[in-house]
Amino acid sequence: MPADVEAGTTAHRPDESHSFDFEQDMDACYTAFDKDEDGLLDINEFGSLCRALFRNDRGQVYTVSPEMQADMFSVFDKNEDGFIDREEFAYCWTRWIKRIVRPVNVFLAVDVQNDFISGSLNISRYSAQQNGEEVIEPINALLDTVQFDAVFYSLDWHPSDHVSFFDNLAQRKLHSSSPVSFEEAKMFDTVVFEGPPQIRQKLWPRHCVQESWGAELHKDLKVVENSVMVYKGTNPEVDSYSVFWDNKKMTQTSLVSQLEQVNATDIYICGLAYDICVGATAADALVIGYRTILVDDCCRGVDLEDIERTKRNLVSNHGVIVNSSQVKAMVEGRDRRPELGYKLALELRNKEKKHKDGQQMEETEEEQQE
Repeated sequence: MPADVEAGTTAHRPDESHSFDFEQDMDACYTAFDKDEDGLLDINEFGSLCRALFRNDRGQVYTVSPEMQADMFSVFDKNEDGFIDREEFAYCWTRWIKRIVRPVNVFLAVDVQNDFISGSLNISRYSAQQNGEEVIEPINALLDTVQFDAVFYSLDWHPSDHVSFFDNLAQRKLHSSSPVSFEEAKMFDTVVFEGPPQIRQKLWPRHCVQESWGAELHKDLKVVENSVMVYKGTNPEVDSYSVFWDNKKMTQTSLVSQLEQVNATDIYICGLAYDICVGATAADALVIGYRTILVDDCCRGVDLEDIERTKRNLVSNHGVIVNSSQVKAMVEGRDRRPELGYKLALELRNKEKKHKDGQQMEETEEEQQE
């Protein structure tokens, strides 16, 4: 991992114009930011740490709002005395700082398949400003130049009797709450099937049928060695936009366990379609707790307003949208975004709360048994 310290910088205590080499050990870091040498970090000293941590290798220091700074500080001030002592800093160092400086990065290319590029659901057919084939060159360039810890490709992989296909409409009974009847239904309408389970479903052209040409990844897409294919939409009774779950959250894909196996921290997501499967995947990644980055120029979608809605949703939930030219520095820990640091701090707080709630539940159960 490249050092963050600028050439020739040897100051023991970093000032506002210099970054700090976070490859030093924990004690050196703590001492460097304990500017008044009282053995404790107050909120202002923590702010200096944030200014050294959240910056890029071009010298740009990212703004951390006072509210965000105070919220992150409170995650590590476990005894709520207004300071981070050395014991509390040990937790901050191992669970937060080191993960920000040394992220475990995975790349996920969503549904870069023939049917979405030139086949039955060719997105350029529905949006003149969007061409699915345009994602291939920047995705390939990323895979050629950036060393991700793991690479995944998702594929829509539908059985021929899939619930989402318009020409399968007669195979299932509509629920009385369906906004349109069988006789009135048209392509791209949304209907409600009786189930079980009851399913609200948009009707699509037949696409990405298992083992068909349309379901194949585009021939020009680079498939790296040791990458993993994740298949979704395999249940004929429920659609699956997200690469994590089907739309009813009944079944998860193999991606969930595979990310756990590699201890992933950061997920770079791109592909097709921006406002549907890419957006749903990014939303689930954030809910699960991953630091989530959308690679904007490696995505194309259907509806421009929905694409903007997807972006707003990501940013409001502490995700980041970047251009592919910015990815390499982020993967290597040289460009560290405060939004992602804040997301990690919030997840640490959530895990601590779940742990405490679990302990309290166990204690309550033990008391009731007695």
